[in-house]
Amino acid sequence: MAAAAGRGAGDGSATRGCTAGSGRALALLLVITGAAGLLAAWVITIDKFKLLENPGFVPGCSLNPVVSCGSVMKSPQASVFGFPNPMLGLVAYSVVICVGVSLLTGAGFPRWYWLTLDAGMLFGVGFVGWLQFQSLYRINALCLWCCLAWVATVVMFWYVTSFNVRNAFLPAPEWVRTFLAEFTWVLPVLHIGVIGMLILTRWWDFWTS
Repeated sequence: MAAAAGRGAGDGSATRGCTAGSGRALALLLVITGAAGLLAAWVITIDKFKLLENPGFVPGCSLNPVVSCGSVMKSPQASVFGFPNPMLGLVAYSVVICVGVSLLTGAGFPRWYWLTLDAGMLFGVGFVGWLQFQSLYRINALCLWCCLAWVATVVMFWYVTSFNVRNAFLPAPEWVRTFLAEFTWVLPVLHIGVIGMLILTRWWDFWTS
């Protein structure tokens, strides 16, 4: 799926002036990653409200001292904007699903729309990056549903950015466009790999004990 999205998004695009639709692979990827993020946000939101009602509630994904969703949900970082973070995800991931479904029907969007979508995903990647740092080095706990949302956000960001570069919506050298036409999958794999290594090394003693 990942490799197909990297190729199909460029090869299957129907670009007219500054308007472009994507290939079926990118559209499906947006629907799948959006649905994964939406599921994670929905479950976290429900558990968050249960925690507000009952401070003694233990979320089902609190498995041990490290994988402890409850610890993450109770932290100040879980409500950065004055409300539970996943409520923002409920809106953002729903938008991504709608975009993916629209593309599946053959819709095309102007350059400004694609760039706005990419900017929103850039904010999302930056925000989850901050949350990753907070989770690993301040809260000292992981939330599995959060990890699912992290992965979904990283994947959708790199593929939409690749689409914009390959369709000249974002300026880039020709070799970059050529690379992304075949190897877009390398970027999210490396990004997620770095996150995985940080998680592994942060609790190395726990994982190996």
